[in-house]
Amino acid sequence: MWLDGGWGVDALLGEQTRQHEDLDIVLQEKDLPKLRQLLEARGYKDVPRDDTSAWNFVLGDDEGILVDVHAFHFDDKGNGIYGDKGETYPADSLKGTGTINGQQVKCVTADQLVKFHIGYEPDENDKKDVKALCEKFGIEVPKEYTDYNSPSR
Repeated sequence: MWLDGGWGVDALLGEQTRQHEDLDIVLQEKDLPKLRQLLEARGYKDVPRDDTSAWNFVLGDDEGILVDVHAFHFDDKGNGIYGDKGETYPADSLKGTGTINGQQVKCVTADQLVKFHIGYEPDENDKKDVKALCEKFGIEVPKEYTDYNSPSR
């Protein structure tokens, strides 16, 4: 299992930078039954959403804690194939490591998290996440974010 999304960003940065609505995780489809068993034993249930699918769904508990699950299968080159449109977690993108509360965790790499922030209208959290990742890891700021990151702002 790898951390993705906001907690993935914070793990790479080594500190919690903001409140999070959920915990995004990435895992192999073959591990879904075990994940469901573990979380359902702790009171988690499916949270219906418009975009729920077999490879992307949310589980939540009675306290409002949400886990956003992204499932994939490996192709013969070690890439994680996600969804029915062939979206990919490139093999190298699953080599990230970070820290949460002093605990080392596996996460999606910084460059891939930046790439995942392209192609939609970013909110303030997206802008802050991309800026922080680019600064810490020496990643070129995507053109979609250059206005936000310009010195005048």
